[in-house]
Amino acid sequence: MSQSTEAAAPSGAVARFLNGIERVGNKLPDPAIIFLSAMLLIWLLSWMFSSTTFDAIDPRTGEAIVVHNLLSGDALANFLASMVKTFTGFAPLGVVLVAMLGVGVAEHSGYINTGLKLMLKRTPQALLTPSIILIAIVSHTATDAGYVLVIPLAGVIFYAMGRHPLAGIAAAFAGVSGGFSANFIPSGIDPLLQSFTQSAAQIIDPEIAVNPLNNWFFTSASSLFIILLGWYITDKIIEPRLQNTKVDGDTNSLPSFDEVNAKEKKAFLVASGVMLSGIALLIYAASGEDSALRSPSGALTEFSAPLMQSIVPLIFLLFWIPGAVYGFLVGTFKSSKDMIDAMSKSMGSMAYYIVMAFFCALFIAAFSQSNLGALLAIEGAEVLKALALPSSVTVIGIIFLTAFVNLFVGSSSAKWALLGPIFVPMLMQLGLSPDLTQAAYRVGDSSSNIITPLMPYFPLVVVYCQKYVKDTGIGTLIALMIPYSIAFLVGWSIFLLAYWGLGIPLGLQSSYIYPAG
Repeated sequence: MSQSTEAAAPSGAVARFLNGIERVGNKLPDPAIIFLSAMLLIWLLSWMFSSTTFDAIDPRTGEAIVVHNLLSGDALANFLASMVKTFTGFAPLGVVLVAMLGVGVAEHSGYINTGLKLMLKRTPQALLTPSIILIAIVSHTATDAGYVLVIPLAGVIFYAMGRHPLAGIAAAFAGVSGGFSANFIPSGIDPLLQSFTQSAAQIIDPEIAVNPLNNWFFTSASSLFIILLGWYITDKIIEPRLQNTKVDGDTNSLPSFDEVNAKEKKAFLVASGVMLSGIALLIYAASGEDSALRSPSGALTEFSAPLMQSIVPLIFLLFWIPGAVYGFLVGTFKSSKDMIDAMSKSMGSMAYYIVMAFFCALFIAAFSQSNLGALLAIEGAEVLKALALPSSVTVIGIIFLTAFVNLFVGSSSAKWALLGPIFVPMLMQLGLSPDLTQAAYRVGDSSSNIITPLMPYFPLVVVYCQKYVKDTGIGTLIALMIPYSIAFLVGWSIFLLAYWGLGIPLGLQSSYIYPAG
C-alpha cells in the first residue's frame, strides 16, 4: 500500500519512546484477561480497605466514604446472582450490537461502499484528515455513534485513499473520544454536566443558576483547535511512524473502490432519498412543542428526552432501511434471507468484542460497587484543595487530576458527580465561576480517554485495527494515541488559559469570576 504522506518519521527519541510503549503494552495479556485480573484486584483491595475509616466525605451522600468489601459472602452471592444482568445491562454492548445490525445491512448491500466511493471523488486528499476529525467531533451529538460508525469508516477511507488505515482510525478515535468536549453542536452532555455543576454551586450560593450551554462558546472554539492539532499529529507524527507497519489483515473483505456504475448510482440516490425522507419525517415529528420526542420540560437535547434515548435505534433504522432499498435495487439482496445473512455477518465480526465486553462489564460493576473509584477521586481533590495554589495553577491542577482519575473512572457524569461538589465550591471561594471550573473539568475528562484500556470502547477500537494489522494489541493502540493525549492535555490547557486571558465568553450567561460582575 502506498503512503501519500511525505513527512519524515518521528525523531529518534520520540520513536524510541512510542516503540517502547508499544512493546510493553503488547506484552500485556489479552484485554479480556486484563479486565478479569483488574476485577480480582478490585476485590482484594476492597477487602483490604473495607476496615479502614476515611475522613473524606462522599458528596453524593454527605457521609464519610466507605469502601465495600466485595469478598464478603453477601457480595459474592450478589455477584453471581447479578452476573447475567450486569452483562446484558452493559450500555456499550447494546449500543454497538444494535447499531451494527443496521450498519451490517448497509455495508453488505454495498450502500456504504458506493457512498464512500462517491464521497472520495469529492474530498481533496489534503483535507481528508481534518474532515475525518470534524465528522468525529460532530458525532458526539449522537451519543456514542462515533465509536461504531466514524472510527471504522475512517480506516476504510484512509485505506482506499492509499494511506495507512490505522492512521485514519487514530484520527477518528482522537476526534470522537479525545476531543469529546469539543463540539459546536449542543448535545445531551451539556445539560447533564450543568445539572451537577449547579447543584455543587448551590452549596455556596443557593440562588445561583447555571445555563446548560455555559461552555458552548468554548467547546465550539475548541473544535477548531482540536481539528488543527489532531491534523498535525496525524499527518506529521502518526502516519510517518506507521510507514513500516505492514497491512496484513483480511483486506479482501474490505469494500472495493472501483468506479460506480449507473445502476449503483441510481440505487444509491433512491436509497439516500428514502433515508432523507425518514430524517425529514423525524424532524417534523420532533418540531411540535407537544412532541412525544421531547422531555417533560419540552427540550430535545436533555438525556430524558425520548429523542436522545432513541439515538441508537434511529441509527439502526437510518442504515437498515436505505441499505435494504439499495440491496434490492442493485441485486445484492435477492430475498429477505440475504438481508438477514448480512446482519448475521455483522454480528459475527463482533464476537471477540462481546467476550471482552463480558469481562469489562464485570470489572466496571465491581469498581463502582467497591467505592474505590470514588475514594480515589475525592482524596485527589482534597489534596489539590489543601495545596491552596494560585487560581490559574489550581485550574491546571483540576485538568490534570481529572485526566488521571479518568484512567480509572470512565463515566464523565459519574466523575463530575464526585469532583464537582469539591471543585466548584472551592473555586467559588477563590472568586472563580462554576462555568470556568466545568470547562477545566471537560478538558481533563477528554484528554486521557484515548489511552486507557479500561475505557469500554477501547477494546472495540483494537478490534477495528486488527482488521488491517493482525497483531495489533493494546500497546499498539496506546502508542498510536499517546501523542494525541499528551498534546490535547497540554495544548488544550494552554488554550483554556489563553481563552480565559482574552476574556472571551465561555458560553451563554457565563462568567469567569464569582460573583459575576
